[in-house]
Amino acid sequence: MKIAVFPGSFDPFTYAHKDLVDRSLTLFDKVYIAVGVNASKKGLMGNEERKLAIEELYRGQDRVEVGLFTGLTVEYCKKVGATFILRGLRNTKDFEYEDPIAQNNLIMAPSIETYFLISRSGTAHISSTIVRDILNNGGNVDKLVPPEILAFVKG
Repeated sequence: MKIAVFPGSFDPFTYAHKDLVDRSLTLFDKVYIAVGVNASKKGLMGNEERKLAIEELYRGQDRVEVGLFTGLTVEYCKKVGATFILRGLRNTKDFEYEDPIAQNNLIMAPSIETYFLISRSGTAHISSTIVRDILNNGGNVDKLVPPEILAFVKG
C-alpha cells in the first residue's frame, strides 16, 4: 500500500488543503492528515477541534484518516507505516521553505519520500493565516473554508 502523511497545523483546514488531499488520493492508497500539536501556540481552533472538524469533512472516506502528532513528521510516518510525506506548494517561497525540510527528512528517514503538489490556481491564494486574519476582522471566509470546517470555526 502507498501511504502518505499530510502534516500541518490546519488552523483552519481550507479548500486549498482539501484540494491537495483529494488530488493526492489518485497517487496514494491512504492519506493520513496529521494535525501538528504545538502547545506553545494559541490558535483559532484547539487541536482536538481541528481533528474533529477534518474528520467530519472526510466522513465516509475510508482512505483518509486524521490524527494528532507531536515531534518529527518522519517518526509519525513510521508509526502509521507511511513512506511518503505530502506537501503543497503555492509559490517559490513555499518551495524555499519546504525544500530543506524535505532534504533533512530524507537524511533522517531515507525510505520516506516527500512529494510536492503544486496548488491549483484557484486555491493558491488561500492560507490558514489569511483565513484567521479575515475571521479576526469579521470578514466572510465561506469561499475559502469548507462548510464542515466552518461549522466548527463559527461554533
